[in-house]
Amino acid sequence: MDTHTRTSDAHSATLGLGSVLVASLPAALMTEAAPDRYTVEAVFTRRPEKEEVAEILGTRTRDDLVSAGYPTVELAVADRRLVIANTNLEELRDGLAAVIADRLAAISTRIREKQDAAAIRFEEAAMREHTRAAAVTALAESITFESPRSAANPHPDSTDAAASNDDDEQIAGWSSEGGHGRYARP
Repeated sequence: MDTHTRTSDAHSATLGLGSVLVASLPAALMTEAAPDRYTVEAVFTRRPEKEEVAEILGTRTRDDLVSAGYPTVELAVADRRLVIANTNLEELRDGLAAVIADRLAAISTRIREKQDAAAIRFEEAAMREHTRAAAVTALAESITFESPRSAANPHPDSTDAAASNDDDEQIAGWSSEGGHGRYARP
């Protein structure tokens, strides 16, 4: 007898259940001694994340099971298995499996959306920080420690001497124009 029976073709990104672990079923099934309700273990399609486990065990999942008509069913997670207590294979086949699959898909989708939103926020913050750091660097690089006069005149000694010579020549020119004699000094 095969130990796994395929019950779902779940996508690997979305948490789902792939098979019932037949070895975990009561040996007396389909006999007169078979129990009405028992525990069924199903194998997850991938290892559930911590947040997914918390949601599976949370009150929202419990409320969904009760509102779908399965008030006695209890769920637990054991490694890569979902432990479904107080049920039977017929109940799972006739609708409980679909309720559980829908809940697992909703949990995965919600958690993936939260993670995607957090990743986007992180990326946007990193981009803002990169832009800010680049602006700070550009501003810091624009600073020069030179006076405006020395920035305009990179060789202050030679230009100052040339300017002084130019001034002396201009004064001498004015003196030779003859304007100095018009206004006699007392």
